[in-house]
Amino acid sequence: MDPSGGCPHAANARLLAHGAVASVILPGEVEAMAVIGHDALKEFLAHPDVAKGAAHFTALREGRIPDGWPLKTFATVRGMTTADGDDHRRLRSLVSKAFTARRVEALRGRVEEVTAELLDKLAAGDNNAPNTVDLREHFALPLPMSVICELLGVDAEFRDRLHHLSNQVVATDITPEDAMAANRDIVAVLSTVAASRTARPGEDLTSALIAARDEDGGRLSGHELIGTLLLMIIAGHETTLNLITNAVRALCRHRDHLELVRGGGASWSDVVEETLRWDSPVSFFPFRYPTRDLTVDGTLIPRGTPVLAGYSAAGRDKAAHGADADVFDLTRYARPGPGPGSGPGSGPATRHLSLGHGAHFCLGSSLARLEATVALERLFARFPDLDVAVADEELPRHASFVGNSVRELPVSLSGSLVHTNALTPPPTLP
Repeated sequence: MDPSGGCPHAANARLLAHGAVASVILPGEVEAMAVIGHDALKEFLAHPDVAKGAAHFTALREGRIPDGWPLKTFATVRGMTTADGDDHRRLRSLVSKAFTARRVEALRGRVEEVTAELLDKLAAGDNNAPNTVDLREHFALPLPMSVICELLGVDAEFRDRLHHLSNQVVATDITPEDAMAANRDIVAVLSTVAASRTARPGEDLTSALIAARDEDGGRLSGHELIGTLLLMIIAGHETTLNLITNAVRALCRHRDHLELVRGGGASWSDVVEETLRWDSPVSFFPFRYPTRDLTVDGTLIPRGTPVLAGYSAAGRDKAAHGADADVFDLTRYARPGPGPGSGPGSGPATRHLSLGHGAHFCLGSSLARLEATVALERLFARFPDLDVAVADEELPRHASFVGNSVRELPVSLSGSLVHTNALTPPPTLP
């Protein structure tokens, strides 16, 4: 795996040509595997003999993974993503009430309010280059960061620091020294947040978690409290940030599809789902471990092997999504027919796996979809001629093979500068 990240799709296509499961080498020469085919990944994510707990990671258990390994936090953080069975159900139950359909719908007004505030700032030109702005920094980032921090009761003063440290934690090209420093720093910030909420509890999720730690039979340890906050902060804004960024890029490069949405031929929800499939905000997510030698799609994955979930690859797997899987096409959601897999126009779209599958399905999926749908609809209503200001190859990529997006998205708010529609067929509906 290239620790510097970059656009994953060409490499994914080469891997998929050889099968649904691939052997990979992680930073530090750690041997691992990646499940990249859609059907194989769906099976693997829900397999009863696949675990998330680090006790099942053979190399870690045997002391062969050093401190400062850039992916170690993914394996060792104490929270839902590294828990199994009863522990997973216990930890998930402590936060799941905040993400019910009713609770998420109740957040719609606040999401719309924050979106409107950010669009007003864009219109006012709060940047050094009039009419041009880094949309990722000034719109796609502050929307989900504001919402998740308000949900958790994290004061505004900590948000920029938490975003910076989140980027460090998920980076795969980071030095051991910087990795350890980032982990120390983010734990320190979240400990300060927890101390503040302990002293001044409110109607927020952190206060509820603290109550579970202190008053409710000890259902949450101190390490689990900090680990849960860390996971909620990172997952609650990084993935939605990438989703909004990737969707804006896709629509600007495929303006015929943008016009299709504006004309009512497709919905903003279709845009979100197609972006999740076509350009997943998470490329390869660490880790799962077979608890016995496991054969997946004809390939043996030895017990205790760290396995990456290849979401960006599965989203473009032609065996599942059809011969046109590498094409951004909103019309696939309105197709009649027997189903995907036999070519363009062959049937309704296979549901993507970019938000997970099985017991660890993304708890915040409804909130992410709400934020992205509101953001995209309001953004293009306010700035109908918005366009990316540079060519794709000029956009710097994430320094990670975990997250999948660009680090900057300079856009012109009122001018068409760069269009690339060559990969997109004229959108038509049956």
